[in-house]
Amino acid sequence: MTPRLAAAGVVLPGSPLGVLGGGQLGRMFVHAAQQMGYPVMVLDPDVASPAGQVAQRHLRATYDDPGALTDLAGACRAVTTEFENVPAGALETLAGRCLVAPGAAAVAVCQHRAREKAFFVRAGVPCAPHAVIETHDDLAAVPAALFPGVLKTASLGYDGKGQLAVADPAALAGAWATLGQAPCVLEQRLALAHELSVIVARGRDGQVVHLPVQQNLHRGGILAVTQVPAPDIPPAQSTLAVQAASRLATALDYVGVLCVEFFLLADGTLVANEMAPRPHNSGHYSLDACELSQFDLQVRTLAGLPLAMPRQHSAAVMLNLLGDLWFPTVADSEPRCPPWPEVLALPGAHLHLYGKAEPRRGRKMGHLTLTAASPALARDTALRAAAVLGLPAF
Repeated sequence: MTPRLAAAGVVLPGSPLGVLGGGQLGRMFVHAAQQMGYPVMVLDPDVASPAGQVAQRHLRATYDDPGALTDLAGACRAVTTEFENVPAGALETLAGRCLVAPGAAAVAVCQHRAREKAFFVRAGVPCAPHAVIETHDDLAAVPAALFPGVLKTASLGYDGKGQLAVADPAALAGAWATLGQAPCVLEQRLALAHELSVIVARGRDGQVVHLPVQQNLHRGGILAVTQVPAPDIPPAQSTLAVQAASRLATALDYVGVLCVEFFLLADGTLVANEMAPRPHNSGHYSLDACELSQFDLQVRTLAGLPLAMPRQHSAAVMLNLLGDLWFPTVADSEPRCPPWPEVLALPGAHLHLYGKAEPRRGRKMGHLTLTAASPALARDTALRAAAVLGLPAF
């Protein structure tokens, strides 16, 4: 590498990259990096981690193991993360020895709901009315206007976990006790019309690009369906969402791929829900429907390579595949293989399974993307796929 490129933080293909976390997001990052000529090292304690299965090297250790972090930094020119709950201290340790993206400070904001809400307010991005609950005194000070609401743990909550509906002040104390009296955020329950997300990628030079706005449907707190183009999101709100996500990435001085989830309210108001400092389930369709996927962008931001605005070449609908598909009836105790041949007979079907040996109900096992020349065709084929798999219509 020339001194000029090294000074600019450019890591050329052939140099090893590292990733903290061995789940499916790490697996897809590894594939994207390898396609561009980068060998990858994964740090994850799980011997059977999906990313570890495909990486050139798998360090089987915890994310804060000093020896493993030393090995990772010594072997890799740059390191990223595939999940938001990696210890920020591990990122700080690595940053003293190699390039790291995203940085510890940005991840620390995204992994804590109270800090995240405060950041939204500072950045001028509307979010749900809320109150932070850390003590018994905080319970008594909650404004009546926040009820009914949703009580969420400030950290470690995802896919609907660590959340309880709260109808009134009398129920709040019990809900907080159920959540272990951990620091929480109480959010006012809003009248939602739609859920959407925006994935942006920001380089070290401050350049920001984004994927198209994604319309999402959740079931049981877990993403079930993503449609792109977003059929029910007006162009004005789509523009606002992209602008807000880009503003948040810039205000965080973020480097990497960032997903911002939004709620579109019944009155047309757009509010930010939460951020994920990594690629996101709702962006998986980009592997099959865009010239650059979210994982290509993750590699480019980490390696300091130029960013191009991704172009969507096909309409797409993505169906999340949970382990429930392997147990088609409540009585099933042994998993049965879903009808993949019937699914793959559909035009534009792209099946991605994550290499997880044991299907379990509620476990993300893969995703299915249906691409087509028009949104109507993609939706029609996706509905046929859902029917074959026994999934609800959308």
